[in-house]
Amino acid sequence: TYVKTVDESKALNERTDPMVIISASGMAETGRIVHHIRNNIENPKNTICIVSWQAPNTMGRRLADREPQVNIFGEVYKRKCDVATIGGLSGHAGQDLLVKYAMGVKNSAKQIFLVHGEEKQAMTLKGLLSEQSLDRVRYPELHEGVDL
Repeated sequence: TYVKTVDESKALNERTDPMVIISASGMAETGRIVHHIRNNIENPKNTICIVSWQAPNTMGRRLADREPQVNIFGEVYKRKCDVATIGGLSGHAGQDLLVKYAMGVKNSAKQIFLVHGEEKQAMTLKGLLSEQSLDRVRYPELHEGVDL
């Protein structure tokens, strides 16, 4: 059943039949998904399936890391449900694809800026790009201005 309204979404909490709730997660920090997690996390019959990368320090990451409890709306909930993660369904390109793209613009790009993702992964990508003789790669500091 496709639900369109907040009331229809809330009504899912009263159902006892098996169901799959699909929601844009937003790292499980805002929106209806937070309510669905709150109402299902302590039931061992449930599974929360995370299909995209989750930023550090978000509820989505804490769930993906299978932490035993999470804080939701100021209350602690014990994770009794299972958590499954599926890689490869993110809208973000993987490193191989990014290197391939960078190689395609190698002669026309004056500089490449790595501005999305965690520092450790960005530095790994920077190293991979350097191995391909792409040396004009920068990982700017947070709020750093860049003259183009």
